[in-house]
Amino acid sequence: MRRNRDADWDAWPVADYLAENYRRLHPCDIGVIHHHAAVYRRYAPGSLARTLELGAGPNLYPLMLAGAASRRIDALEPSAAGIRYLRRQLAEGVDASWQPFYALCRSLDPALPESGAEALRPVRVVPGTVDDLVPGTYDLASMNFVAESVTEDFAEFTALCDAFVHAVRPGGRLLAAFMERMPSYRIGAGPLWPACPVDEAALRAVFTPRTTGLRIARVAKDLTLPEYGDTGILLLTAERSATETGAPAPQG
Repeated sequence: MRRNRDADWDAWPVADYLAENYRRLHPCDIGVIHHHAAVYRRYAPGSLARTLELGAGPNLYPLMLAGAASRRIDALEPSAAGIRYLRRQLAEGVDASWQPFYALCRSLDPALPESGAEALRPVRVVPGTVDDLVPGTYDLASMNFVAESVTEDFAEFTALCDAFVHAVRPGGRLLAAFMERMPSYRIGAGPLWPACPVDEAALRAVFTPRTTGLRIARVAKDLTLPEYGDTGILLLTAERSATETGAPAPQG
């Protein structure tokens, strides 16, 4: 069983990952953006003092979506390759391939600024891992295709989700996307990366004791993407509980 520490995330294949997933707008992206934009539209511009994108990686649209509501967006990223890409996008301008993504984001949330580059101005790239998070720091935390895509150990998956929940203040908003039932996977012709197949029942087991207002939606499997072995995408919204039961999630 491989865990997060067993993979060389500094060597994450950014170029191949973008080529396979984000050089054009896929149906699954449309579904995720619609879901996430509906959450951000509830907030007045600048009403969130500080938000988190946990394991931001090279996916820019979750950061862009927060660009109206949040005054500061921390993009926490452990991978040297991911950090380089994010810093380059912020310093040199956003790749043209992100324009269709941002056009959809802004059509769904007109409070967003005119350009994706403007939406990314509140972003601060923060090198680090979940171990660097200070509980209760954020008004909202977002996590997209992270906890289930870095370990084969359900206990570690649970611990990552627990840190994600506790990153926000009690009552703070949680917003996440998970690959459904995805086994360990390859990007391009590269090595096998660890993953923990999760379904809706697993997410409910982990998040129900820790949150209130838990809602889980689903996006159908996207046949325009490479075959990663997933069965779709699960979309989660919730709030951190003021009082938690502390009940352990079952292992599996």
